[in-house]
Amino acid sequence: MTTTLITGSNKGLGHETARRLIAAGHTVWMGARDATLGQEAADALGGKFVQLDVTSDSSVAEAAKTIAAAGGLDVLINNAGIAGPMSPVEELTSADALNVYGTNVVSIVRLSNAFLPVLRASTAPTIVNVSSGLGSFDAVHDPERIESQVIAPLYTSSKSAVTMLTVQYAKAFPEMRINAADPGYTATDLNGNNGTQTVQEGTDAIVDLATRGGTGPTGTFIDRSGLAPF
Repeated sequence: MTTTLITGSNKGLGHETARRLIAAGHTVWMGARDATLGQEAADALGGKFVQLDVTSDSSVAEAAKTIAAAGGLDVLINNAGIAGPMSPVEELTSADALNVYGTNVVSIVRLSNAFLPVLRASTAPTIVNVSSGLGSFDAVHDPERIESQVIAPLYTSSKSAVTMLTVQYAKAFPEMRINAADPGYTATDLNGNNGTQTVQEGTDAIVDLATRGGTGPTGTFIDRSGLAPF
């Protein structure tokens, strides 16, 4: 049986990913900062809750210890992320940048490194990083795509960094399958539920990558239609 950890899974894309993977037979650890909300979400879906603040070294280390002691991990899904302030660009501050990058980018380094020893014990070690088309140079320059209409320097550039981190980790650890998923414009709290896709559509690429059983390419960026331009 495949064991999966999903960060930020008490709502939105993480919650729907957990629901789908549990239905597919995975044992799913649902990570969340808020213990009450996280436990309620896990209980509702039949998952396992682990308290997890992706911005905290000690919290991540404790989660890795808990999951390793319970039998290990096959799939790590780095889903937790924030949009940051919806302020005019000239009002964005260095503190805003540190907050967005700390949650969206640095956390992936923190989680990946903490769980590398656990994943190495798996026969099909997999990391899925939730990125975005908003971090794609191709998408934001394509007037036919909604990404080209968005000006959000911190969030978009953080997702570009997520995709490149994915490529670099895939090169560093060729024995693992490490890929990035673009959910697309999905209705979640992150965008005020204004997205045009359902959460099920938004999790198609994530679930695809999480259910390949350690096979297939590594270092790729995909959306629900397949390989995505970057």
